[in-house]
Amino acid sequence: MAASSAPALVDARLQPAHRATAAAFISSGLAFASWASRIPQVRDQLHLGAADLGLVLLAIAAGSVLALPLSGPVIARWGTRRTTAAMAALLGVSLAGVAVGSAIGVAPLVVALFLMGFANGAWDVGMNVHGADVEQRLERAVMPRYHAGYSVGTVAGALVGTAMVALRVPVLVHLLVVGVLIAVVVPLCVQRFLPHEPHPHAAHEGGATRRSLAAWAEPRTLLIGLFVLAFAFTEGSANDWLSVAVIDGHGAPAAVGTLAFAVFLGAMTTARWFGTALLDRFGRVPVVRGLAVVAVGGLLLFVFAPGVPLAVAGALLWGAGASLGFPVGMSAGSDDPARAAVRVSVISSIGYCAFLGGPPLIGLLGQHVTVLHALTAVVVLLGVAAAIASALRPPAPAA
Repeated sequence: MAASSAPALVDARLQPAHRATAAAFISSGLAFASWASRIPQVRDQLHLGAADLGLVLLAIAAGSVLALPLSGPVIARWGTRRTTAAMAALLGVSLAGVAVGSAIGVAPLVVALFLMGFANGAWDVGMNVHGADVEQRLERAVMPRYHAGYSVGTVAGALVGTAMVALRVPVLVHLLVVGVLIAVVVPLCVQRFLPHEPHPHAAHEGGATRRSLAAWAEPRTLLIGLFVLAFAFTEGSANDWLSVAVIDGHGAPAAVGTLAFAVFLGAMTTARWFGTALLDRFGRVPVVRGLAVVAVGGLLLFVFAPGVPLAVAGALLWGAGASLGFPVGMSAGSDDPARAAVRVSVISSIGYCAFLGGPPLIGLLGQHVTVLHALTAVVVLLGVAAAIASALRPPAPAA
């Protein structure tokens, strides 16, 4: 009787945990896009040039890059539930700090963005590791749809941001409300995460810190990290610069720039939701290589389009092409559940270097060739991603 009730107990926990994971991804996307949708207004309020804005955005990446290597050992010790709840609360508080900083000066804005990046990085690893755990227990692919949930959140955040711009709602009011909601709601949602239970094989592989260091020496993990970096740069360039490029490069009104960002996010969401079928039919490698080609085509159309409508069409293709790189990389890093936490931490750490180097790189290039044309740098990294995509294949079972 006890033996038969155990699977039922696991199943009873699994569906609420599945829904809570989706809620965490959606909320994360909503929080980030709320900030990203108001970047042009923050720039104008603080009178920042392209290079200055790039350096300010660097604070987010710096916080994330600091948090990511620490996330694996922390999650291994404290579990995904506690880690994700704490980081969501911190992100909500820091988003409120961003709202205040945007009104009073660059220094408090940079501090708040650093804390937001730190919270976002650890939250990202926590929910991805938990999502991989749920995926393994469900015995079906769900990670791309979790990331589609993230994209749903970003679309919602971008559309709300568009409405806030059109209605002339101050950045301070908009971001303060979103920050309070995130800090209160998300920690309550993640209480339905699966309880922290170390993988049975992990006990034979030493402490969490030792396993984390060992993961940095694994060639496949490092290649997956580089692959994720390329797609993170592709996605992050749009998050930080797409609206600015439409406004400054194509001469569109501010609301149209934010709407173009929403189109990018909508395309990414749709491709993530339906991309699971492509992955099941064709496999990881052919799909991500094909999407890299789509992203390159979309980027070039966006940059060199003779008018705003074609530029928006390019943003759509750019978003679709960038869609599956990050979730497929997370799934590949979690192929072995025993080392999922530390490997996802390493892969995320490498990937988020794109957010560290991307904003200032595009900003500095933009000072010489305009932000719009600086975005062509993304094409180089997409070529690298296509070349090393074979690392995403699941490893052969050990004899």
